[in-house]
Amino acid sequence: MSKPTIGITMGDPAGIGPEIVVKGYCELRETADVLVIGDAGVVESACGICGSDLGVERIGSPTEASFERERIPVLDLDNVADLERGIVHEAYGTASLEYIERAISLAQSGAIDAMVTAPINKQSTELAGSEYAGHTGMLADYTGTENYSMMLIEGDLRVTHVSTHVPLREACDLVSEQSVLDTIRVTDEALRELGVEEPTVAVAGLNPHASDGGLLGEEDSEEIEPAVERAREEGIDAFGPESPDTVYIQAARGAADCVVSMYHDQGHIPIKMLGFAEGGAVSGVNVTIGLPIIRTSVDHGTAFDIAGEGVASEQSLLQAVEVASEMARARDGASLEAGDAA
Repeated sequence: MSKPTIGITMGDPAGIGPEIVVKGYCELRETADVLVIGDAGVVESACGICGSDLGVERIGSPTEASFERERIPVLDLDNVADLERGIVHEAYGTASLEYIERAISLAQSGAIDAMVTAPINKQSTELAGSEYAGHTGMLADYTGTENYSMMLIEGDLRVTHVSTHVPLREACDLVSEQSVLDTIRVTDEALRELGVEEPTVAVAGLNPHASDGGLLGEEDSEEIEPAVERAREEGIDAFGPESPDTVYIQAARGAADCVVSMYHDQGHIPIKMLGFAEGGAVSGVNVTIGLPIIRTSVDHGTAFDIAGEGVASEQSLLQAVEVASEMARARDGASLEAGDAA
């Protein structure tokens, strides 16, 4: 595969998604053949906001895209009218969901090699009737995936999660031997797909100091430790549970290729401490692992407060497309090897 074909969902029309696509397009083309799944009129407007000379090529399917340097190919769903940036709106939530649904369908059919998502607004999608707290659950349900996780990547640090968008009280109850083992397994598989030949997986404890020998709870010894032992019996190089306040530092210094986190903030905080640079630029990549299709995303939100100003950083989008391209090439290589073996 010389260049994978990647579909980028535009995200919430009222957010910064269209602007970061425009700002990053020329550089994105060096990595992949990129097309946008969204509303062509909104992308055209974003070109003006960003002071870009790029035009828009309206297409009905990926095969129609010319991938010219001067024009952004937009698979035009034409579903946004009277756009007002920076606000929560049911219509924008509906549009966001339609972009995601189309991208999933294209990825499942092989029309695109991977999908990359710009940010959506969960309040808007809820108004539109969505029951999902974000992309991840929606992607899993639409692809019939049971064992999946969110992986965040920032520099040398990667983290995955046993649970994400649930209340903290519920997150603690979701830490079980099976859920931790499932996350370790899917983490190991994803690391190999990202080119790590012999992954090492660190597992964070749930309680302070990983329960400190049972003084601070029983979950680490009763649920997490057995999961790690079972993973090791399966040949996975895993260790833990480790004290959550030090394991991320260990991993960032090379002791592990990824840290399995027990809940949302435990994994997100160290990543975002690294990814939020001075001056407001945000980097980092969100990958949904365990899916039959490839999906990566920016690691930031819709930033309604700066939408329409043309100042949003495209850095996270550039990284998300790069990771998606790496994964697409890896899957293509694995398919070729399997074909040769057969």
